[in-house]
Amino acid sequence: MTVTRALAETDTGEYTALLVRNREHLRPTDPERPDSYWTEEGQAALVARLLRERAAGTTYAFVILDPDGALAGRITLNEVVRGPLQSASVGYWVSADREGRGLVSAALAETVRFAFDELGLHRLQAGTLLHNERSQRVLLRAGFTQYGMAPKYLRIAGRWQDHLLFQLLAHDEE
Repeated sequence: MTVTRALAETDTGEYTALLVRNREHLRPTDPERPDSYWTEEGQAALVARLLRERAAGTTYAFVILDPDGALAGRITLNEVVRGPLQSASVGYWVSADREGRGLVSAALAETVRFAFDELGLHRLQAGTLLHNERSQRVLLRAGFTQYGMAPKYLRIAGRWQDHLLFQLLAHDEE
């Protein structure tokens, strides 16, 4: 069963409602966001930007779906770099009431296949906060390996925080 599909403009209302319901859940792992981010207008602008970036080949955003088809979260290939690097970063979140159901693992597997098989990328990377063991387990189960720790890597929840770095390489290359 497929658990992802490309983010569409028509998702804006349902996605905004899901995001707002998860605001406190996301707060410890997200950058600080202006109040406008949490509005339908703010999300419409974000979705429009993500769709432009998809057309440009630099970002690929997907919604994560419940078995019933309802939106459950988002997974995104960010910072797609071509040339000799052929790489992207992957980030994801799922609604608090849908954690532990395997949705993120399934979405990550689909996104990895898309990145390697459809986009022809060589490498994916992901970073997690040091204490985010649940996300680390998801990455390790998907075949990612930890390759380092980046001090003060991202400004999350209002302060620069260390992250563990993970990568996955395409298997069919020399």
